Amino acid sequence: MLRYLTAGESHGPALTAIVEGMPAGLEITTEYINKQLARRQMGYGRGGRMRIEEDQVTFFSGVRNSKTLGSPITLMISNRDWENWKAYMHAETAAVESRRVHVPRPGHGDLAGSIKYGHSDMRNVLERASARETAARVAACSVARRLIEHFGMVVESHVVQIGSIQAAESSYEERQQHVPSSPLFCADPTAEEAMMKAIDQAKENGDSLGGVFEIIIHHVPAGLGSHVHWDRRLDSRLAGALMSIQAIKGVEVGLGFQAAATPGSRVHDEIHYDGKRLYRPTNRAGGIEAGISNGENIVLRAAMKPIATLYRPLPSVDLDTMQSARATVERSDICAVPAAAVVGEAVVAFEIARAFLEKFGGDNLQELDERLKIYRRQVQE
Repeated sequence: MLRYLTAGESHGPALTAIVEGMPAGLEITTEYINKQLARRQMGYGRGGRMRIEEDQVTFFSGVRNSKTLGSPITLMISNRDWENWKAYMHAETAAVESRRVHVPRPGHGDLAGSIKYGHSDMRNVLERASARETAARVAACSVARRLIEHFGMVVESHVVQIGSIQAAESSYEERQQHVPSSPLFCADPTAEEAMMKAIDQAKENGDSLGGVFEIIIHHVPAGLGSHVHWDRRLDSRLAGALMSIQAIKGVEVGLGFQAAATPGSRVHDEIHYDGKRLYRPTNRAGGIEAGISNGENIVLRAAMKPIATLYRPLPSVDLDTMQSARATVERSDICAVPAAAVVGEAVVAFEIARAFLEKFGGDNLQELDERLKIYRRQVQE
């Protein structure tokens, strides 16, 4: 079974990840992963940490001569900011009191985590709860992304909303033209200008902004996932992967919530036959029916709440004195929706790869190639 684990604190020496279950023979390079890591650091509204870090991955196992071996893959990303924090985050001799956090931030994991694990210093929570962890996820999941790309699948994302400002609907061609060079990964230049002004205003106000991003996975073969058990449904797994990203509060598939207010005749996708293959002229289901991919593009949207750290902090309680106090301020972004979209691409790619391997099996790439060819002949894709 394909799976991964990450480890590491935001200001610790490094982030690490282990990927298990990747078939042998897949070509993968640090350059490929580093490009995804660089994308994660981009986006208008990011904070000072992105000017410190320049994320680069190192393989420690599972890859030889730029090919996977079939054994567990170990990856590491060094934290450059560790030099500024090692006195406070050292595993054995940390100066804990110097950076102890005892006033929780509303909307963050500070308070809930400290209650659960019995910490009097909430730094022990926030260091791991931080979205810095997603760098390790992007690295790990990029290996899976490379796998599905080998089989012709393409993952893309774009920002469709920042705050209350929504982008116009866009075509694949428009996204290819605008998104790669866009500061907000948005395909609508007019909306993007308004979004950037809103981010600037939020920064001036000491506030933060959330938004919505959309992910499209092209050329996914029909038959991934299953209807027979709840934990095998592809839409459930993809939604869970997106909801696992820090600050994500909602996920839609296809029409999503709009389907609840629309008659069935305008929700369900008609099925036609052109003499060679079955097809659907619309894709309101978002490429998934009954928990199974149906051969159309998979379309997902995720809603990200505003970041919990505010430079004009909200009222909270000092847990040392139980008196009212302003929340702790940690270095943070104003808006990280574009970065979250890149993380979303990564975790979605991993779930697609996992479902793909469950469907086709195989310990090496050659076996997978042959099994997919046979399957496509059978279903006439």
